[in-house]
Amino acid sequence: MEVQLSAITGPNPNSDVIDCFEPATRAVLGQVRVDSENDVKEVVARARKAQSEWKHSSFAQRRKVLENILDYILEHSDEICEMVARDAGKTRENALLGEVLPACEKIRWTVKNGERYLRDEKVSSGFMLHKNARIEYHPRGVIGGIIPWNYPFQNMMMPVVPALFAGNAVVLKPSEWVAWSSQQFVKIFHDALKAAGAPIDLIQIVQGYGVTGSALVRSVDGIIFIGSCGNGRRVIEASAERIIPVTMELGGKDAFIVCEDANIDQALYAAITGTFLNSGQNCIASERILVHDKIYKQFESMATETVNAFQQSNPLGGARPDMGAMNTPIQLALVEKLVNDSIAAGARLVTGGKRVLTEQGEYYAPTILADVDPSMPIMQEETFGPVLVLCRFHSDDEAVEIANSTPFGLSNSVFSGSKARANAIARRVESGMCSINELGGMTYFVGDLPFGGVKQSGFGRIGGRDGLRSLCHAKAVLDERIRLPFAFSMLPNNPNSYETASAAIRTVYSRKAGDKFSGLKDLMRLRRSKSKDS
Repeated sequence: MEVQLSAITGPNPNSDVIDCFEPATRAVLGQVRVDSENDVKEVVARARKAQSEWKHSSFAQRRKVLENILDYILEHSDEICEMVARDAGKTRENALLGEVLPACEKIRWTVKNGERYLRDEKVSSGFMLHKNARIEYHPRGVIGGIIPWNYPFQNMMMPVVPALFAGNAVVLKPSEWVAWSSQQFVKIFHDALKAAGAPIDLIQIVQGYGVTGSALVRSVDGIIFIGSCGNGRRVIEASAERIIPVTMELGGKDAFIVCEDANIDQALYAAITGTFLNSGQNCIASERILVHDKIYKQFESMATETVNAFQQSNPLGGARPDMGAMNTPIQLALVEKLVNDSIAAGARLVTGGKRVLTEQGEYYAPTILADVDPSMPIMQEETFGPVLVLCRFHSDDEAVEIANSTPFGLSNSVFSGSKARANAIARRVESGMCSINELGGMTYFVGDLPFGGVKQSGFGRIGGRDGLRSLCHAKAVLDERIRLPFAFSMLPNNPNSYETASAAIRTVYSRKAGDKFSGLKDLMRLRRSKSKDS
């Protein structure tokens, strides 16, 4: 079935304003001004000036700013959820648990653990026993955050919280599809900074399209990018001009493996959540449900019964639907095409598979596709929509082979009654994250765990110790422990320089006692020879 792309409307990249709409109702939210390249440069210049002061701030002051943000979130969570629901089309429950909760947890973890991972770290000085060695973590400067539309509030918090605590300034470029709410949310940061006596220019926002994002990449000292592989490649190309570090959190095609000995109710609940939460618009969505042949029919039947009972409507319309609208008409069309192409390739449509509530907004029915094989489009391309894809396997080896058959490697889940079996499967799946008998995305809620993928799902890590330190440059420092009366020197050479160095290396590094003793004897002999010559 051919998708009529001509019907798609949305922000116009050629306009100097962004027209903002509610995807659930198509009601107008307003307009947001597009920032030019010069605007971006001016914003980054202000951020750089603010950061020159902030980089000397104490950890106590940084904690205070984050605590102010947390207080505001808790006091205004209903307002935040309503703005998210209006701008992104998701349910208020999803906004609360998928945006407010992880933001609160990220702040809590950073306030509690951030200083521990960023203070100077003493390390071994190796054979240089007369020295002290340490690693210092210094802020990079101004971090640019280019973030997508699927979690407008939480995606802003993801780069801001660790970057700010690490002593950086942040300039955010949100997707044009959530420009309206992003413009409101940035005020939270400004109020928190002002209350803590910190410069409000530490956190700023620029709005626009590709030109705005490109200007940001070419102006800052580091980039956190969350989005598609195609746009990620363009960010990397632009970052190469100034050789700045980038963290890439790109697409996913997460495998959800259900063995025949799994708790089928537990697995089903997690699969439904992983597939349909936020209408499937998650980088860590459970996009491929791999079910053992022995329980495949039962799992399909249970999933169908559950999904057919879903309620879908405007999330702010008075009801409490299970699913709201999709965020963009472009993504809706892509999902529709991917489902239709897979059906044409032999997939069996169990339920859904069509647009619904078309007179209201951008809705796609919760869909189940069965009898899908790894070669079909929907098993290889990121869906980012409300489609539960069922594929059967007959052995653990086959499950791993299917799981690893895509170019992506973000997250995955393995369900089995045997902990050893589940972990054995998980170790063989190529991914940056994995959950055993749990929804794959739940690793994001554990503050100590890094978040990120392998292969075309990106590189670098967001979250945890690794994510926090990635926003710093690590400076190696060698300091005095004991002051020696002479300096270590390699020049000028003397007649015994090579022999002395060789004997010393054998003495220190040889694994054989005889060679160590031989090296030590040579050192003593060369020392006596040098004494006689002098």
